[in-house]
Amino acid sequence: MKPYDYLVIGGGIVGISTAYHLVQSFAGARVLLLEKEVGPARHQTGRNSGVIHSGIYYKPHSCKARFAKSGARSMVEFCQQHGIAHNVCGKVIVATNAREIPLLDALYQRGLHNDVPVEKVSADRVQDIEPYVRCVAGVLVKSTGITSYVEVCQKLLELIEAGGGDVRFGQKVRRIHGRDGVKTVVTDSGDFEAKFVINCAGLHSDRVARMAGDDPGAKIVPFRGEYFELVPEKRHLVNTLIYPVPNPDFPFLGVHFTKMIDGSVHAGPNAVLALKREGYFKTDFNVRDFSETMAFGGFWRLICKNLGEGIKEMHRSFFKSAFVRSLQQLIPEIRSEDLVPCKAGVRAQALFDDGRLVDDFLMVKGHGTLHVCNAPSPAATAALEIGKSIVRQLA
Repeated sequence: MKPYDYLVIGGGIVGISTAYHLVQSFAGARVLLLEKEVGPARHQTGRNSGVIHSGIYYKPHSCKARFAKSGARSMVEFCQQHGIAHNVCGKVIVATNAREIPLLDALYQRGLHNDVPVEKVSADRVQDIEPYVRCVAGVLVKSTGITSYVEVCQKLLELIEAGGGDVRFGQKVRRIHGRDGVKTVVTDSGDFEAKFVINCAGLHSDRVARMAGDDPGAKIVPFRGEYFELVPEKRHLVNTLIYPVPNPDFPFLGVHFTKMIDGSVHAGPNAVLALKREGYFKTDFNVRDFSETMAFGGFWRLICKNLGEGIKEMHRSFFKSAFVRSLQQLIPEIRSEDLVPCKAGVRAQALFDDGRLVDDFLMVKGHGTLHVCNAPSPAATAALEIGKSIVRQLA
């Protein structure tokens, strides 16, 4: 059989969106999507909060800022077109004390720079939306929404196969080598040849890039996001999405409340180092993954710069009472018995050797390859736009 024109590695939403856009854009092209799991969206995509982000947080003119805004619009349109449950419910970002007002003002200005519809609101206005929140001021972001990215992936897969694309699950990539302009992707179940390979392997994207002989320019360090869920009788405490003002020096948005598309309410995440790239439980451990992180100088430089916040995150991870106190800064009525653990996620965060976070989406092009080497949040929101962007690079 002749080689595929395009082979995509990774069955999360970015890989699936890329394969979809390849099928849609290149009539007659042979497209193959490979995923190591037995089904789609088993890692970052299937374990996130389902938020359709607005783009308020991201550095102006960055890919994150541009793709989040356009991606939110195209994601809502896709859900509308295909009958996928979604809700543009908006969210409030709140300052809980006077010291946070300058940070809230700076975030508001960033929203304006990013052309995101934002509104400064008083504490009373916040309470009109979220009666149980206690704060001194807030920013309302009406364009934020929620959906199920698993359902989005399932619909995209249907469209890929309807358009003539091939999808193979249970195909863990072991090696990649090339000859005469053709790449051979070796999996546990066989070899697949393609003229061009696109790596959307998420937590393993840096390793897949190196398999292909390309330098990803950064290393993935996994951070586990730990969540609790409000018991059903306490769901009335949250109507939409409630976020604190983020610490601008820390790479995470802080512990927040998210009303999920199924009506449940999640609280979190608490972000701690995962000892395994797919380490969803505190006890998960992988020698190779852990050793690579410990031997990476960039990780230790990051830790030194964020030691105080890191200690707080670890403390909240091991002591539920500390986690509850963080939530009570937003909603004082929350009690420990109101929260039950729910599934965690692992964020594939790329780091440079000097300890800097790769703050934007990172795509690395090789010979007959393109590697998506950093696609954390808002990648799910932006997935349709990321797929379009990749296809434009190949046209």
